[in-house]
Amino acid sequence: MIILTGAAGFIGSCMLARLNEEGFQDIVLVDDFSRPDRAENYVKKQYQTLIDRTQLFEWVKGKEHLLQFVVHLGARTDTTESDWGIFDELNLAYSKQIWHLCVKHQVPLIYASSAATYGGGDQGFDDDEVLIPHLKPLNPYGQSKQLFDEWVLGQKDCPFFWAGLKFFNVYGPNEYHKGRMASVVFHAFRQIKATGRFNLFRSHKPGIKDGEQKRDFIYVKDVVDVVWFLMQTRNISGIFNLGTGQARTFRDLVVNVFEGMGAPTEINFVDTPVDIRDTYQYFTEATMGKLYEAGYQTPFTSLESGVQEYVREYLSQHGYM
Repeated sequence: MIILTGAAGFIGSCMLARLNEEGFQDIVLVDDFSRPDRAENYVKKQYQTLIDRTQLFEWVKGKEHLLQFVVHLGARTDTTESDWGIFDELNLAYSKQIWHLCVKHQVPLIYASSAATYGGGDQGFDDDEVLIPHLKPLNPYGQSKQLFDEWVLGQKDCPFFWAGLKFFNVYGPNEYHKGRMASVVFHAFRQIKATGRFNLFRSHKPGIKDGEQKRDFIYVKDVVDVVWFLMQTRNISGIFNLGTGQARTFRDLVVNVFEGMGAPTEINFVDTPVDIRDTYQYFTEATMGKLYEAGYQTPFTSLESGVQEYVREYLSQHGYM
């Protein structure tokens, strides 16, 4: 039995699809299932049961001997949320309970961290665990992920295998429900379809041109491939970056959305919203050596291939993975 938290969400539902592809159906889906706009992410997939996230630890009592793996992808991921109590409850306290469950019953665990822990990148983007305590996230979401990573690294008692994954900028199918927090690819597709053009954030940082802000964009199919690899190998525990190792500009990203739609490129620039301007990351790029040292060898999908596949095979057809 595999417990998958965040199963109704973007990456979680794609992970469910990947597990189904590998023949797994004995999967317990954990999330808040009250939102109908997320139902299509999981209703047609194979699983054992749905458990509300508030009921998990009571439900699992007496079933611990059946547990084979926990993939903990559930979290509050809104980078504009300012209520620390929400992050403290969902991203810290809940994750600690998951950790203790896995330690007590020696169940392997993979959990979602975030590249938001790197903040403005002043300390670089190296997943060397010696450097992690020095990171300075720019928002409460990143801080909650940072605090959990630090807490994990301070634990003497650990599952026999565990991995924390610092997700960089993930895009791909099953994010229709995410609203403002959906990927730029998603928003570009919607806006181009409606208006024929797309508004990118203007640069407010000297030396960086409009549209030349760079991020490490990674296709969600690559993300779940890495999770599946770690579930199989279980050879090196630790905290790993999960990007492609190659930063690309937002202009590159959006040009490929136009290309995937077969539309002429027309980009306008608008001011970055004031509520996120001071915490906006202008550059992220994962160092990936640690994951490669763990044995991962599959090449990552290029930005061009990933964006255009997402646009043509999913967004254009309102399809799901």
